[in-house]
Amino acid sequence: MNYSETIDFLYSQLPMFERSGANAYKPGLQTSRDLDNMFGNPHRAYKTIHIAGTNGKGSVSSLLAAALQSEGYKVGLYTSPHLVDFRERIVVNGEKIPQQYVVDFVRRYQQMGYEGHPSFFELTSTMAFDYFRAAGVDYAVIEVGLGGRLDSTNIISPQLCVVTNISLDHTQFLGDTLPKIASEKAGIIKAGVPVVVGEAEGDVRRVFEQKAEAEGAPIVFAQDLHLISGHTHSGGMLQLATATSLGNVNSQLSGEYQVRNAATVLAAICEINRRGVAHISDESVRRAFAHVSQLTGLRGRWTTLHTSPLTVCDTGHNIGGWQYLSQQIVSVPATCRRMVIGFVKDKDIRHILALMPKDACYYFTQAGIQRALDAKSLMLMGQEAGLKGSCFDTVEQAYNQAKADAAGTDLVFVGGSTYVVAELLALPEFL
Repeated sequence: MNYSETIDFLYSQLPMFERSGANAYKPGLQTSRDLDNMFGNPHRAYKTIHIAGTNGKGSVSSLLAAALQSEGYKVGLYTSPHLVDFRERIVVNGEKIPQQYVVDFVRRYQQMGYEGHPSFFELTSTMAFDYFRAAGVDYAVIEVGLGGRLDSTNIISPQLCVVTNISLDHTQFLGDTLPKIASEKAGIIKAGVPVVVGEAEGDVRRVFEQKAEAEGAPIVFAQDLHLISGHTHSGGMLQLATATSLGNVNSQLSGEYQVRNAATVLAAICEINRRGVAHISDESVRRAFAHVSQLTGLRGRWTTLHTSPLTVCDTGHNIGGWQYLSQQIVSVPATCRRMVIGFVKDKDIRHILALMPKDACYYFTQAGIQRALDAKSLMLMGQEAGLKGSCFDTVEQAYNQAKADAAGTDLVFVGGSTYVVAELLALPEFL
């Protein structure tokens, strides 16, 4: 198979959850362990950091990878989903896995004659672990795909576990209450392995405390450390005032919600240094925050695409993310806010729609995936929430109309779903 055929093969295994939804969800670790054994347990060849949580996993993973990389370590980064290119999921020092390695890995897998039926994510996780060993990384930062306890990545033995936060998402798989979801996320906590939790209150906090105690795992809550004393936005950057030797830090990730992600990252770096997992200097931390997109390839986190009109995309897709996104959208000075939005159909989005500005102009659309909520249904739901606009069959059509309608002083926002942002970034003007 060539590269294109290989990617089609991967997608055709148990269909990838991102595209198909519930019928592609395959919990359990036995297949991942089987694959890991077949490939010689590659994740044991380097140190790992494991990242779970409802929101912020990608940002926290990328910032930690960038900090380690800035210190001079060779760093693997495994994240999901990708936006434009499958190879975004598996990078080493910001460089995507080569196409030929993807082809060769799948050929090796097929020749092994495994009788099981691994999912897309199980195969991809094993590919990442295998490639990081071949590349000779010192560290790999591994983002959980969905949940934690039964996620394919949960076969690793990390030096540090990080849980960003908990909000309601994927309730059909992880549970319909915050403590139930927290219990699934806490499943990455291992015996004796330090864990950093970004933020948790009440019953959710107790879930993590009890799991950590049961595993003998030292636990730190970033919110207790008060590492960030204030923040402002300037010149497209998020300026953070820290209560550490770092002083002021400029972050390329400028979304309002990134303040909490930054606190989690700083707490994790403190633990990494304190426990001798690695050494990360203040200068490396500053460089990581200021250049994370260039260092890791991260996109889609309040990413500015044009300045006139101001055009921003963000992959926030659940209530936890939109509590911050809606505030930031309203805070941007603009003559008119033009919202290009689309969602997947297996989420309850009414609470999200209720947060959106009522005086904006909406361009309701849908991504070209099976999970997408059709634009007409979204428009009707939007109208019920007091949102006014038109529907468009494709993201490209919706964006082009918003761009044509916009004056230089307007804001064009594109988001609601990772897949809407992915289709936007795949347009020729953004490649």
